[in-house]
Amino acid sequence: MSGFGEESKSPKITVNLSEVAKLTKKYKKLKKYMKSPMYEIKTLSGTETVITNLLKELESDESVD
Repeated sequence: MSGFGEESKSPKITVNLSEVAKLTKKYKKLKKYMKSPMYEIKTLSGTETVITNLLKELESDESVD
């Protein structure tokens, strides 16, 4: 039963695989950085900015929604 006489249509989604590969590479690099001793040292000293800026950006985006 498709409802109101219309055939069921599946949405067509296109994904740029090269952009997905770039994002995956960036994500893996950040995760490797977060596991490193340098990240821990910078976090304890309060000079770490890369991950904290990303987290702040995420929090601000969630508060807007």
